[in-house]
Amino acid sequence: MNILVTGGSGFIGSAVIRHLIDHTEHFVLNLDCLTYAGNPSSLAKAAQDARYSFREINICDEVAIPALLEEFQPDAIMHLAAESHVDRSIDGPRQFMETNVMGTFNLLFHAKNYWQHLAEDKKERFRFHHISTDEVYGDLPADPSVLFTEETSYEPSSPYSASKAASDHLVRAWGRTYGLPILLTNCSNNYGPYHFPEKLIPHIILNALAGKPLPIYGDGAQIRDWLYVDDHARALTTVLEAGKVGETYNIGGHNEKKNIEVVNTICELLEELVPNQKPENVTRYSDLITYVTDRPGHDHRYAIDASKIEEKLGWKPQETFETGLRKTVQWYLANQEWWEAVLNGSYQLERIGTTEA
Repeated sequence: MNILVTGGSGFIGSAVIRHLIDHTEHFVLNLDCLTYAGNPSSLAKAAQDARYSFREINICDEVAIPALLEEFQPDAIMHLAAESHVDRSIDGPRQFMETNVMGTFNLLFHAKNYWQHLAEDKKERFRFHHISTDEVYGDLPADPSVLFTEETSYEPSSPYSASKAASDHLVRAWGRTYGLPILLTNCSNNYGPYHFPEKLIPHIILNALAGKPLPIYGDGAQIRDWLYVDDHARALTTVLEAGKVGETYNIGGHNEKKNIEVVNTICELLEELVPNQKPENVTRYSDLITYVTDRPGHDHRYAIDASKIEEKLGWKPQETFETGLRKTVQWYLANQEWWEAVLNGSYQLERIGTTEA
């Protein structure tokens, strides 16, 4: 297939493209406007393959998008382009509405027009795969038997999750009203290599290596279901190739952990792997843990029921949290050049998301 991947230079998008190039025969066009979180170096190897191409275009561009569809003739669109950081959405929600809502609308509008004019065989094969988040479902009680399913009602808490919920609704509307062959996936918290360091796991790794405080929001008891990004990339490819049109598939890692547990595990791994990189006044990496004011509207617990994708499509995560986190820490230790280039840009591991919009 010709697969158009939006946001392909981001964390999850680049993992999807690396998987497609390394493990399939598909042709991939990466469409990305290269915001602060887009990093072409995450695709250095894939860029050497003749089946990969790149275009620097914003998904909100009403002229470039239809022209690109006609030029590339995609058999599928995997839509990952989004503003995705809750803290940033608290400080600056407008960009989240523009990209996640209006950008998705622009893609759907032109994808529908493109799809309607395809030959019947190509029209039958075409898919619009929208990649979303479990955060659209809101908060879960502490009861471990209660999980997010594909039927869970939407109750987003942050400007980010509200914008993603809106985009999910748009995609379903285009499926029902216009017959566009859609697929939706909602995933739990991703982690792994090439993760932009504003997110919890890389943020803690890099702060610890720099001898900086390890900020824990509130009491650190917030629970997330952690999904290794390469497992997610395999799941997304599986849904694209075998998913039923119109269906939603929840993708989770079966790894519920409190934030403080995650941070302590990272500290333990660093003690094992780089015990001598701590500042002189720090005995253990965990000594750097600092409790800070919680994020406004912070959801307490997310947890995915991934039984549908496992039973219907045969996907299961290959990594446990322990194996995936070890791989992640080792990757950051071995790829200092990648993350130093990020930190030399506009982001300096600072705290954001505490002010009113």
